Amino acid sequence: MKFVQNIFDQTRPLVEKDGKRNLLYPLHNALETMAFVPDHTSHSGAHVRDAIDLKRTMVTVIFAMVPALLFGMWNIGRLHFGAFGEESSLLDNVIFGALKMLPLITVTYAAGLGVEIYFSWKRNHPVNEGFLVSGLLIPMIMPVDIPLWMVAVSTIFAVLIGKEVFGGTGMNLLNPALTARAFAFFAYPTWMSGDKVWINTTSADGGQLVDGYSGATALGDLATTVGQGMGNPATETVMAQFGPEGTYSLMNAFLGLIPGSIGETSAALILLGGLFLIFKGVGSWRIMLSFFIGGFVMAAIFSAFAVNEFMGLNPLHQLMLGGFMFGMVFMATDPVSASQTATGKLIYGFLAGFFGIMIRVFNPAYPEGIMLAILFMNVMAPLIDHYVVEANVKRRAKRLANA
Repeated sequence: MKFVQNIFDQTRPLVEKDGKRNLLYPLHNALETMAFVPDHTSHSGAHVRDAIDLKRTMVTVIFAMVPALLFGMWNIGRLHFGAFGEESSLLDNVIFGALKMLPLITVTYAAGLGVEIYFSWKRNHPVNEGFLVSGLLIPMIMPVDIPLWMVAVSTIFAVLIGKEVFGGTGMNLLNPALTARAFAFFAYPTWMSGDKVWINTTSADGGQLVDGYSGATALGDLATTVGQGMGNPATETVMAQFGPEGTYSLMNAFLGLIPGSIGETSAALILLGGLFLIFKGVGSWRIMLSFFIGGFVMAAIFSAFAVNEFMGLNPLHQLMLGGFMFGMVFMATDPVSASQTATGKLIYGFLAGFFGIMIRVFNPAYPEGIMLAILFMNVMAPLIDHYVVEANVKRRAKRLANA
């Protein structure tokens, strides 16, 4: 690594303020900051000295996502070869998944960092490390076969409209990764929903799998039961898939052996990442716990008053499906767009989980209601914090008056 550091040291004078290539300073600074710990120091005023900085926080989140990412790569290959009825080894699955996943990651980072570097140049400030996590989150919540140009456009929209217009890293109102997914969902709906986008069915020679193959997600199949009523014979085949031996059984959903967005399927590995974030003090346990409770309460209410099989699904099973667990651990806990107060985090998380299940079940056209619920609560987070602070001020004023 000393060799790489020497390259940065030797080229830095060229890109600094008086250098011949000073226009390239944001790019140079971004690459150096990603590779090494920044050596920037404060020259005035008192400041907090701590062992953790923005870069270390972002890298910790990336470490927490790696298990789900690697599993997602393996699952891409497993589902692909399984669709063709072919035998495949662990290595075959991982290699195939990596070949599908790496272009998505590369395009996301290129598009997102391109926008951030441009704004850093225009505003004359260093490139922040905030996109380190967003650049990995975005491809992990996309279908495997979404065209790369759609990912690029969605990423640019998310960074430009969801982040830079508010002032950049630390100032964004909405979670950038969910903003990218929401844009893709409404701009390119045929590539973000249905039963043709979740499993790669392209053969080695470029041909397609036979017509009629279904790669629907568990939520997509559940949505077909709406309007059929409880116990309708037409739904028996669908609901058999959610039994102990079915494709979408509780165990398969927990382990992640089902179709879905690339990094969202394995609840077990997502929870492992969540525990790691809590242990490192980066993720908020208040948000995760209240998010889970909110979703469970809503699912339990639906189950108690079910009028269709979607509503009647076991509450715990309901939470293992779709992007609920991924949203709980990696999206709702975004330290910028989430609530900042301790009480506010509990309220914010509970309502995000509660509304997520509500949107999912009440409107099957949006089976992945977690995305919309978290974005809505991102908007509401400042209001929640405002009333929490106001309540604290009034309570202390009352104690002072009674003293």
